[in-house]
Amino acid sequence: MVHPDAVRQVMSCYPRVFFAGHVRHARDPRTRKALSAHQASVLDHLDAEEPTSLMMLARHMGVTPSTMSISIARLVKGGYVERRRNPRDGRGVCLRLTAAGERIKATDRVLDPRRVRAMLGKLSSEERQAALRGLDLLARAAQESMADRSKGGRRSCV
Repeated sequence: MVHPDAVRQVMSCYPRVFFAGHVRHARDPRTRKALSAHQASVLDHLDAEEPTSLMMLARHMGVTPSTMSISIARLVKGGYVERRRNPRDGRGVCLRLTAAGERIKATDRVLDPRRVRAMLGKLSSEERQAALRGLDLLARAAQESMADRSKGGRRSCV
């Protein structure tokens, strides 16, 4: 059983690490056009091959379908997302990344390497090794947790 203090510690520590190191804008390497962190996050949830329904994406990201529709409209206008009617019923909307969207997704990073380097530089060698080992373990558990959640599927196009 996981002690509640362990959960509180992760909930307290993770946001501090994220805010100290996160990138505020993603930039298209070809056009140098900036996208917000939210727009980049939406791109991270899409794929060029397997379509994702707008409804499922909105639900997954915790926003209303109308809010997601506004975000998608901006990404479609920028040439990063392709929007099509669901071939199953014609009512829903299916989303895929375009080549430009894939390009941003491939180069986008949540954390700024310089900021992460500065954070790690504040630790002794021993502290750094312990922190990295703990982060590695937590990332593995996160990956396993995501795999468990995705067994039900989140895409509902085609």
